[in-house]
Amino acid sequence: MTTFIRRASAVGAAVAASTCVAAAFAPAAGAAAPAASGAARPAATAAAYNGACGSGYSVVNSANIGSKGTVFLTYSSATGKNCVVTVRATSGTAVHMSASLGFASPTTTVVDEGYYTSYAGPVYLDARGLCVTWRGEIAGEVAGKNGTNCGARVAGRH
Repeated sequence: MTTFIRRASAVGAAVAASTCVAAAFAPAAGAAAPAASGAARPAATAAAYNGACGSGYSVVNSANIGSKGTVFLTYSSATGKNCVVTVRATSGTAVHMSASLGFASPTTTVVDEGYYTSYAGPVYLDARGLCVTWRGEIAGEVAGKNGTNCGARVAGRH
């Protein structure tokens, strides 16, 4: 059984008419848990993490979306949840954006997409002991990683 959760923002007709960008997301291939402390991070990000996931969440990985912005994967050890937020390098006219987070068993993907001026997300998943797939999109350009952030198995979880 596939679980799919989506939150989309409403957009004005002018924005919708001027923006014809669509993003495609494949179902998540991996499933989620925190990255090891030595997780690879880009030397510099196109955008700074904005704290949208809330207190207690730390950035464990990120991927630049060209020069348009950065998608951030965060984790809270207190809640055991991962969070993804996509942040634009420069705020401006609303463009199609998304933040996506998922794992494979059972197939679960959480997506926030719509037309935003500064960021998409946050989206959350409890994925302790699993590997996550996470992505972000800004105006048709996509970045993220499949199954690269994995946490230690938790007793009782498969």
